[in-house]
Amino acid sequence: MTISSVLVLILASLSQTAASRVEVIVSPAIESGAVDGRVLLLFSSREDSEPRFHVVNRDTSQPFFGIDVEGLPPGSPAIFDDSVLGYPVESLRELPPGEYNVQAVLNRYTTFHRDDGHVVKLHMDQWEGQEWNKSPGNLFSVPRKVRIEPGGGIDVRLELTEKIPAIPSPEDTEWIRHVRIRSASVSRFWGREMEVGAAVLVPPGFETLPSARYPVAYLQDHFAPTFPRFREAPPDAAAKGRERESQESAHRFFQDWTSGKLPEMLVVLIQDPNPFYDDAYAVNSVNVGPYGDAMVEELIPHVEKAFRAIGEGWARTLFGGSTGGWRALAAQVFYPDFFNGAWVFCPDPVDFRYFQLVNIYEDENAYYPGKGFKKSPVRPWMRSVDDQVLMDQKDASLLELVLGTRGRSGDQMDVFQAVYGPVGADGYPRLLYDKETGVIDKEVASYWKENYDLRHILARDWAHLGPKLQGKIRVFMGDTDTFYLEEATLLLEEFLESTENPHYGGKFVWGAREPHCFTGAPKGESFIGHYLPEMVEHMRRTAPPGTDILGSPR
Repeated sequence: MTISSVLVLILASLSQTAASRVEVIVSPAIESGAVDGRVLLLFSSREDSEPRFHVVNRDTSQPFFGIDVEGLPPGSPAIFDDSVLGYPVESLRELPPGEYNVQAVLNRYTTFHRDDGHVVKLHMDQWEGQEWNKSPGNLFSVPRKVRIEPGGGIDVRLELTEKIPAIPSPEDTEWIRHVRIRSASVSRFWGREMEVGAAVLVPPGFETLPSARYPVAYLQDHFAPTFPRFREAPPDAAAKGRERESQESAHRFFQDWTSGKLPEMLVVLIQDPNPFYDDAYAVNSVNVGPYGDAMVEELIPHVEKAFRAIGEGWARTLFGGSTGGWRALAAQVFYPDFFNGAWVFCPDPVDFRYFQLVNIYEDENAYYPGKGFKKSPVRPWMRSVDDQVLMDQKDASLLELVLGTRGRSGDQMDVFQAVYGPVGADGYPRLLYDKETGVIDKEVASYWKENYDLRHILARDWAHLGPKLQGKIRVFMGDTDTFYLEEATLLLEEFLESTENPHYGGKFVWGAREPHCFTGAPKGESFIGHYLPEMVEHMRRTAPPGTDILGSPR
């Protein structure tokens, strides 16, 4: 067969595929004014729940597409055609024939007039943790059946007739109290009222011992509406596998905490959802805001006064895993006197020579390791313990690009770009790399290095930081981390073990063939409950002479 005949066959095949067009309108019955946001079009082959609850998933996504709308009036269509980018299929024309449940969702954007002079539009978190499928005020359509025939396109009109209701605030219990306060610094940055919060786990005797003052362990984590991994009820009879293990661990922690088996202290979850992500990484950022300062200057003083904490640096520790692990280490490094130790579990990249598997300083492209004309397969981004690649760097980035342009996906890679990066000319984060080509912006890489590469900062400033951090850093990591985070951690360990005057005096614990997120706690035991006694013992050893762990004279 000649090349020309092959081209004829290809063109004939394309001509047999009908063009697709999906119109999405906002119902005038539910919205009276024009709206801004991201319209997501979701296709699902499942029947068990609405597409908005299961279509978007890292390694098992079903097809979805997204377009931005600005000033879209009710009744006017947002139009999806074959040119609109989707994931994991890139175009509507690539949808396989079959029957689908189809649904549309509008993730609403709020206009922010920031104090740097930029005007930006992002999703205002409603204390749901940047979950567009659950965020109060977002609009959605009732799912409907659509069938795509071989060679046929799709022509359908969807109407956004439903609005996600408000989420009730969690109620205080005997053991868990909730705090939300206005942050003056974050409100000033975003040009509107903004809050930070905390979920506080109080010890036995908190109400009956009003003179007691407590040390505090600060849990750094993704947003959760209440204190996580603490379950009063026994495991559900129907719970199986990992879910049952999680419930058993949380219930055992409840039993140990309430029985007095664990130290008398406060354990506090920091909450800082924001317009980019479900948490702010516990640092100051030119894109996300001064959340580091808000934590140590506003939220923590408020919590410690309200809940009778000792209120001194020696009586505060940090801990967390994954994003929370990075947060814990960063807060300890950036506020070395304010905290007295970080228990760091499976942290996000702590050395950007291994931003997962990308060396942002030497690599030219985030997707392809090859040089020149050679294009090797794209870099892995997510794996199983037996090294089966579940997702690559390009897929992870394109998924987020479909969820939101300009770093507005509310997801993992975009929050890295927002927290670590400089502000772009348009007011949105200047990205480390182009999401379609993978080409790395070296000026942005340099900005990341000097401001958020934790190993680099420790090495650069060890003469100043070393004496303040001696004995305060403990890191735990599986050597087969699901997101390849062990490589950066190895570089951190190499530096810290080499330190002198002083030696860092901490430890690294490695889990053989352990995935994300290794903590070193015995199987079935709460990692929180496992490490609290160690934290208290560390605080006791470093407390001022003549002071016991509850801050009272001996």
